[in-house]
Formats: sequence, structure tokens, C-alpha cells
Amino acid sequence: MKTFMANPANIERQWFVVDATNIPLGRVASQVADILTGKNKPIFTPHVDTGDFVIVINSDKVVLTGKKLVDKKMRWHTGYVGGLKEIDYGTLMEKNSVKAVEKAIKGMLPKTSLGRKQFTRLHVYKNAEHNHQAQKPQTIEIKGARN
Repeated sequence: MKTFMANPANIERQWFVVDATNIPLGRVASQVADILTGKNKPIFTPHVDTGDFVIVINSDKVVLTGKKLVDKKMRWHTGYVGGLKEIDYGTLMEKNSVKAVEKAIKGMLPKTSLGRKQFTRLHVYKNAEHNHQAQKPQTIEIKGARN
């Protein structure tokens, strides 16, 4: 029996909606990264992009456990001398929660050209409204919601 290897001709992409309300950021990121890479499908092939499209809604209501809102920091460099900048996640979640969710998901994707292509199929929105109703997305329930 031959091993099945997926190729771009036999991949069918679907659209999924994930509601991030009261779910820890890492749990949302890991399960969305699995869908983007295609690891939830039986035809998963590591060197082929078999993933689906994902819409994450309610990024403002995602939860960070423990003292991560104060202690965890996002750092980046501007490219200039002394240009190391940092912002704590509490401030980042108030100002731009979409960026926080995107950064967490991107960190769980492969660091290759394949991972960069998979990241383009992610759409994150602050509220419950999104403009992808024409694609008829299916709702996926993320396990591990906090009450």
C-alpha cells in the first residue's frame, strides 16, 4: 500500500470561525495554528500547505492567566541605535488585541515560507462582526473556556 501525499490539486479549503471569548490566549493560538497548518486533517503532509482559513472573533475578550497582563511583555526593535521597545500585555490588549492574538498564533506556525503563507489565511476581529459571511464559515468550539 502506498503512502498518500497531498498536493495542491487535491486540497479543499474550508472556512472556520473561532470565538475567543473567555478562552486563554495560548489555547486559542495552538488550536488555530493546528487548523492553519492542516494538522486537523487526515491528509496532512508536512511539506504541503493543507490548512484552512480561520476567522477569530472577539479578540478583546481573550483571557491571559496569572499575572501575564502585567509581567509578560512584547519586545521589538526599531532598527535604530537604542531602539528596543517593549509594552506589557495589559496595555497591548487594551490598545490592539488583534495584534496580540496574531502574534501568539504566528509564533506557533512554522518559521518558513510555508508558515508565512499559512499566516495569510488568518483573519482576526475585535468584535463578533466579520465580513466573511459569503464563504459560509463553520463554527468551531475551542475546548478550555474559562467561566
